Amino acid sequence: MKLRKGEWFLIFFNLAYILAFSLYYLNIRNYEFLWYVFVLVFFFVLIGLTLRKTNFDYLVLWLLSIWGFLHMAGGGVWIGEGFWIFNGSGVLYSLEIVKLFSIGDTFVLKFDQFVHAFGFGATTIVAYSLIKPYLNSSTNYKIIYPALVSIAMGLGALNEIVEFVAVVAFPSTGVGGYYNTALDLVFNMVGSIIAIFVVHFYYRK
Repeated sequence: MKLRKGEWFLIFFNLAYILAFSLYYLNIRNYEFLWYVFVLVFFFVLIGLTLRKTNFDYLVLWLLSIWGFLHMAGGGVWIGEGFWIFNGSGVLYSLEIVKLFSIGDTFVLKFDQFVHAFGFGATTIVAYSLIKPYLNSSTNYKIIYPALVSIAMGLGALNEIVEFVAVVAFPSTGVGGYYNTALDLVFNMVGSIIAIFVVHFYYRK
């Protein structure tokens, strides 16, 4: 498969951070995130092998690449006290962006929730890119838009299953409890709905 110049750069970017974080997680013996590295590599290979069939544009490829990077950084990069508005020390996923309100054993808004919104917004655009060749001028987008959100939400539920596997398989994880899981799903939906506006105003126009 002949790669374009921009695709070579994307491959280099992805391989660089996947390799760097793999070595980092091996060094600190974070086997939970080595599991996520394996999942990430699987999708990296899958997308690469099917790229000429899917015809993903650069926006989709960059969204997926940045999502992967944010996830790798979020679970293993430690932030100490005094960093920005971070209270205490912990992984980047616990970073307080702005504290809007507390709920259960967690709060809104933190880096983890932002990444969920970003990632499943990207997933929504991926879903649109995959079904776009089958759409035409008579397509009823009042059905397509909710269907895209539903696809993203379904994949978001699959992501929670992957996290559950990590909880079962590894003795110590940073996945969080019920409120964290519920907020993950909420922010998956928020990101997906925002992505619908991107589809409507960017791709369709």
